[in-house]
Amino acid sequence: MRFGLCCLFKDENIAFRTTTAKALRAMPRSEQLLKLSALCHDNARNLLHAVQACHRLGIGAFRIMSPLFPRMTHPEVGYDLDDLPEGDAIRRLLGETRTFARRHDLRLSFHPDQFVVLSSPHPAVVASSIRELEYQASLAEEVGADIINVHAGGVYGDKQLALERFYQVFADLPEAVRTRLTLENDDQSYSVRDLLPTCARLSIPLVYDVHHHRCHPDGLSIEEATQLAAETWRISHREPYCHLSSPRDGWAARDPKPHADYIDPADVPSCWRGRTMTVDIEAKAKERAVVKLMTELKSGKDQCS
Repeated sequence: MRFGLCCLFKDENIAFRTTTAKALRAMPRSEQLLKLSALCHDNARNLLHAVQACHRLGIGAFRIMSPLFPRMTHPEVGYDLDDLPEGDAIRRLLGETRTFARRHDLRLSFHPDQFVVLSSPHPAVVASSIRELEYQASLAEEVGADIINVHAGGVYGDKQLALERFYQVFADLPEAVRTRLTLENDDQSYSVRDLLPTCARLSIPLVYDVHHHRCHPDGLSIEEATQLAAETWRISHREPYCHLSSPRDGWAARDPKPHADYIDPADVPSCWRGRTMTVDIEAKAKERAVVKLMTELKSGKDQCS
């Protein structure tokens, strides 16, 4: 298994800057672009530092934060890299990140925010979602990321109809999006069993979140779900991707969905041992949690489920 870090750091001196549409609207367009250029340049530089830090720490994957380039798809203050004074320098930094990640076999991914919902019955939501996915696909091409992971969205009173809308929207997505898009089971609406037919129909890989599966079971064992999810990756000849987290207040809590700071090694499924797979660690302690888990597994503190 290779373990992945999600977006941010606790101890490393690496941070990503942002801004609001309100702040940008108060400026003339020329000042907007200067501000955005500086933010994007800093974030591109820190992305390179992030993948370098992951490699140094022995972490094999990094999830890039969605708003790496703040407000890029906003209908009023949005922009392209070509609009920014430092656009060429930003692209060079993204290229350095791509080169470093490939040289060190460090996998990069994106996980859009919850407002990206392709199954929505509201056309404006779908249109906004597609714009965001196109932005992330363009960024993914620049840095060499192979995954843009999404949830199926809401049920809207009819789960099958919602999945049919997802299918229809997927067919019209740009190739750069379609070839990277993955579906993840969630902890409330769509289980592994729910998503497998759509994944098969569209040849979309399934990102298996074992915490979500434990919170929202569907009759499949963890071993069965792991194997079925892994099979969805074969057609694209890519390494399966999974998510792992532990419940903040323990599995006996009324609500075991919130994530803990660290991973309990007992929550690592025993059937995952020996598999070639990427496992994003969704824990509040960020790189501390990833390094701690890797150390514990190596030392034998892995009484896995």
